[in-house]
Amino acid sequence: MDEGSQFTQLSTFKQHEAYTDEQIIDMFLATCSRSKYTIRNYKQAIERFRQFISHKPLAEVTWQEIEVYKIGLMRGYYSPQKKPLATATVASFIAPLRSLYKWGSDPNIALFKINPTSCVRMPTIQVNSKNHYLTQKEVGHFLKQLKNQSIRDYLIGLTFVLTGLRLSELSSIEWGHFIKDAAETSIWLMVMEGKGSKQRTVKVPPQLWELLLHYAKSLDPNQRLDPRLFPLSGRQIERIIGKASKKCDIGKSFTPHWLRHTNATLALLYGASLQQVQENLGHSHINTTQRYLHTVEQLKKAAPDFVQEGLLEFL
Repeated sequence: MDEGSQFTQLSTFKQHEAYTDEQIIDMFLATCSRSKYTIRNYKQAIERFRQFISHKPLAEVTWQEIEVYKIGLMRGYYSPQKKPLATATVASFIAPLRSLYKWGSDPNIALFKINPTSCVRMPTIQVNSKNHYLTQKEVGHFLKQLKNQSIRDYLIGLTFVLTGLRLSELSSIEWGHFIKDAAETSIWLMVMEGKGSKQRTVKVPPQLWELLLHYAKSLDPNQRLDPRLFPLSGRQIERIIGKASKKCDIGKSFTPHWLRHTNATLALLYGASLQQVQENLGHSHINTTQRYLHTVEQLKKAAPDFVQEGLLEFL
């Protein structure tokens, strides 16, 4: 870099020194193409780190401080129970910092002279959700329990299982998000709060739509004023699924995200293509969807079955 470029960069950085950390964080979050839930989590993660560094200016943070913070999270030094956090949780705390510093150190933005996270490795996340799905019979037990709780709870669970929506996506559904196709033969849901603020359409099975319409007619006038399909918070929906998980007694403690895995697994098992499942779930990369294909292949005929078949006369 020549002397003139260095002077220009230094001048730009000095101009930006007038910004407070709060203003920098607000500018960063305003540029994020993320859902409101992700932005909320980013804000909380950044604030948690600022508390760790005693609100030292973000521009003065070193990679060593971020590394110490990451190690502390992994070893449980900063958790109330003093227990090590899961690698996925640690990654969720570090990722917003990486995004913030990558954005702020861009030459066109130049809020930070350097990116202190560039040499901080993200913890390796183990894929442990391979078996996080319900079988056909388990889905039946689960839905039966939800029906015993209430028709609303039943429809929440059924919508999860049949559509594969994320928790944030389901809790954001409004009646106005349902549309007919051009031929008016089927109903589709416009998912407005997808991951990364991406929108997509998900087909609503006819029987589910009929049940939802019947449910709408059963609501009292005051309830019909709310535009949301299920006017509940994500936490309330989690509690509904958690309650059913305990009471249906199938030996599994599952969450709404298990129902998303269940949808993908059963769809592939019953003949849906990988591309259909990818589009329905809103995966950006086919590799993410292929994890479910591996699970389905294991549910079908495996290598030992072929060996047994070949040696059947000797068994």
